[in-house]
Amino acid sequence: METPDRSVEPADGAGPAGAAGAAEPAASSRASGPPDAADPADPADRTGNAGQDLATVASALNSGAIHLLRSLAAVDRQSGLPRARLSALSVLVFGGSRTLGELAAAEGVAGPTMTRTVDGLIAEHLAERLPHPTDGRAVVIAATAAGETLMRAAQRRRIDVLVDALAGLPLDQQLASAAAGPLLERLAAVVRGQPPSPNER
Repeated sequence: METPDRSVEPADGAGPAGAAGAAEPAASSRASGPPDAADPADPADRTGNAGQDLATVASALNSGAIHLLRSLAAVDRQSGLPRARLSALSVLVFGGSRTLGELAAAEGVAGPTMTRTVDGLIAEHLAERLPHPTDGRAVVIAATAAGETLMRAAQRRRIDVLVDALAGLPLDQQLASAAAGPLLERLAAVVRGQPPSPNER
């Protein structure tokens, strides 16, 4: 059975489906992930350079990200694909073709699980197996034209919903949201193990 709780993100900098953006995907939080609130007694609580309680900041970010992705899940369902397939397709459309192992690593799942996901995409003519460009013994998984059309439509639905939501916010919150996107991308990179550059510290 496919992993059904994979959030979808575009990998083109929007991060849907991530998905309706990336990949990267990923991009991805699981609805059954960490609790929305941090334990106030956690000894790991630290204070940031500006004097904020970083555990409080982290808890708010965690909660907001989970709630936003859960809200967008209803939009993603309009694609007609299970989340696992939509997320994998997002990686292929926004991140490019890759081997099965690379796709499994990008999605954080085991090879057999990704094989079933890819088989489902191929059965729906949304992805295909192609010869590897440099290794004659290997194949790569690529999105088909139909797969890219479906993913671009899923991305557009997400963006339209977010545009409508932003339009209902006061101007100062719209401006803060504009700055939040790049900051969230940077935070995700640090979580993945990419340290901030010296001028970001």
